[in-house]
Amino acid sequence: MAAEPSAPSRTAGSQTLARGLKALRSIAVARDGLTIQEVADQLGVHRTIAYRILNTLADEGLIHRNDDGRYRGASGLLGLAAAAHSAMRAAALPVLADVARELQSTVSVLIQEGPDAVALAVVEPTGVGYHIAFAQGSRHPLERGAAGLAIRACYPPSDHDPEDLRLARDRGYAVTYAEVEPGMYGLAAPITGGGAPACINLITNRRELVEGAGNTIIAAAARISSRLA
Repeated sequence: MAAEPSAPSRTAGSQTLARGLKALRSIAVARDGLTIQEVADQLGVHRTIAYRILNTLADEGLIHRNDDGRYRGASGLLGLAAAAHSAMRAAALPVLADVARELQSTVSVLIQEGPDAVALAVVEPTGVGYHIAFAQGSRHPLERGAAGLAIRACYPPSDHDPEDLRLARDRGYAVTYAEVEPGMYGLAAPITGGGAPACINLITNRRELVEGAGNTIIAAAARISSRLA
């Protein structure tokens, strides 16, 4: 009696999909793009396999190959980014509300857009007579402020990283003073899992608050990351 044909595996093609997603993520966060060989090395596959994966991503408009032979993100990523930003806001707002209430301070989530950190969601404390105002959509260069350091900490370490960025990675958060606004401290921790590099950021003029709020901000960043998983 002939054996019955086996049902197709529910995970058929999952390895190819996983490789494609990993390649796309690697290219999206690489500031200078990646070559075919660099992608192949990251995926642990032969160049020909990497080439097929990259061609598929390019056909979908998610990446493109420049004249220098390096692959970079393309316009097709914009739609994905918009969806990711919506998910980030939904995941972040309840957590921001809790932190703003606990610390009685303005907190926000910032994401990377090109060379800038941009405020995606802002929550101000309620029931207090004074708080720091910070507008959604505000932006500043990644090279300034705690939020910029925390967002840059989302990237893999580099030999060229400045000392303050290395310190932010080591302790899980960044602290700066008067780099974005005069007289204001920033305390920020990286958020993972949301697509674009992001962070949660506390803004205050109270030094004692910054010195005691590091663990709270790290825990909040972890809560947002888990809601995105």
